[in-house]
Amino acid sequence: MTGTKELTAGEAVVAYLKHEQTTQAFCVPGESYLPILDALHDEPSIDLITNRHEGGASFMAEGYAKGSGKPGVLLATRGVGAANLSIGVHTAMQDSTPMIVLLGQVHSKFRGREGFQEVDLDQFFKPITKWATEVHDAERIPEFMQRAFRIAQSGRPGPVVLSFPEDVLKEKHLYAFGPRFERPAPRANQSEIEAIERCLQTAQRSVVIAGGGIKLAGAEELFQDFVDQFELPVLSAFRRHDVLANNHHCYGGHLGLGTSPKLKQTVEEADIVLAIGTRLSEVTTQDYSILKPHQKLIHIDIADDVIGKSYPPFIGVQADAKKALEDLVHMNVQPTWSEWRESRRSAYKQTALKPIEASDPINRHIIERLQTILPDDAILTNDAGNFAGWMHSFYQFNEKRTYVGPTSGAMGYGVPAAVGAKIACPERAVVSLSGDGGFMMTMQEIETAVRHQVPITSLVFNNEMYGTIRMHQEIHYPERVVGTDLGPIEFAEMARSMGALGIKVYDIAYFEHALNEALQANRPSVIEIITDPEQISVTSTIETLRQ
Repeated sequence: MTGTKELTAGEAVVAYLKHEQTTQAFCVPGESYLPILDALHDEPSIDLITNRHEGGASFMAEGYAKGSGKPGVLLATRGVGAANLSIGVHTAMQDSTPMIVLLGQVHSKFRGREGFQEVDLDQFFKPITKWATEVHDAERIPEFMQRAFRIAQSGRPGPVVLSFPEDVLKEKHLYAFGPRFERPAPRANQSEIEAIERCLQTAQRSVVIAGGGIKLAGAEELFQDFVDQFELPVLSAFRRHDVLANNHHCYGGHLGLGTSPKLKQTVEEADIVLAIGTRLSEVTTQDYSILKPHQKLIHIDIADDVIGKSYPPFIGVQADAKKALEDLVHMNVQPTWSEWRESRRSAYKQTALKPIEASDPINRHIIERLQTILPDDAILTNDAGNFAGWMHSFYQFNEKRTYVGPTSGAMGYGVPAAVGAKIACPERAVVSLSGDGGFMMTMQEIETAVRHQVPITSLVFNNEMYGTIRMHQEIHYPERVVGTDLGPIEFAEMARSMGALGIKVYDIAYFEHALNEALQANRPSVIEIITDPEQISVTSTIETLRQ
């Protein structure tokens, strides 16, 4: 919008979304923000996806943001809708995903009286957002909207929540908008680069922990050049598998749940650890245990509050990952650790590339079929659950931006995130992996995919239990099973009732047929896979846990 124009506040919100080149939004409708919905009716450049549940909408917006690199825009109504979508907001916060959440709020005259569905939304969301506030002055909407887009995308990205009392959205004012947001990319100073150079010149066994900041900066190719040049072994941070091609000679594995001891040795035996674009989370650091005081940590991140949060760095640098790598490639460092790098690659290959055997669980065979049948640029999403261990351990992510997963460990994420990722990347195959527990939490979004003609493929590993919790139950309280059993559900049949393709499989031969049919169907598909509940994880059965 150029110049000044009279609009309702609701129209101004939508005009600003268009101003920031927003083309996609997700919602469950509510009467508290009808002026925004009405304005969207007349804005053909913004496609509105109507979801079945606010939790699904928030996961969908988060998956869209990861797939597109743009903020996920999400709309919902006051207290009840806001509470439902909070799981996706928390996921966006832990995953450093930009998200703009626009909420209707109780009428200004009813605030403070415990009005219908009243919640102090700014206070409710403050602990799990970068910024949360309520807009009381309709004239200031351009100010609040530009600030929301700036905060959501600057530094370490994350979610921002704006709530609008329903009466405020109806006011009319003259509006004008300033320049569109451009993401800042701070650079390290020369003395910091020189300090890193001097440090690496003393190294015997260097290693890189690579995080989502590299993906955020679009620096994957530059990062590959960097590790090539200096022969650096790389481990990806939790659920950042695709930061470096897994078939690259420097790739040494994934620091996630159930990481093999052989892979953890790569960090444990290093003398210098270079962490780039990672907050060194609990899972990445294996319960904050993997780094030791004698090791020198070089920590590079775009957010100053991340550096030193988990570990005090020997050298801490606030910089955009791409800008930092542009400078680091010019260091005068002669690598002396080629044998070390080769040994760490060998350790990875021994765990991730070991030959498959006929006696392996069906889960292992499915990952092998996904690897051979899916296009190289296919995107995988997943829920939380032990079923994901096979993907984490054996699937090779050899192209950038091919993995979308929740570092928050949220159940119910897989299906809606897959829909969001497919909307962002319509030319690519998108496959979600879920357990029966997580799938049931958001399977209603299969109907959303059908209605909006978004052809994703959803795999459901059905063992009729909350498997991860059952595993911990058997470890700590063997044979005392309570609260983790689930009943039988005909997921394929339910999928068909919603207009999707539904297929139930019991063996790997039929799975291959089902996957090919799903990929060619050009509509949402659900493949229900019956798995053995005894095979509780990649490495354990229930019987072995009880021993």
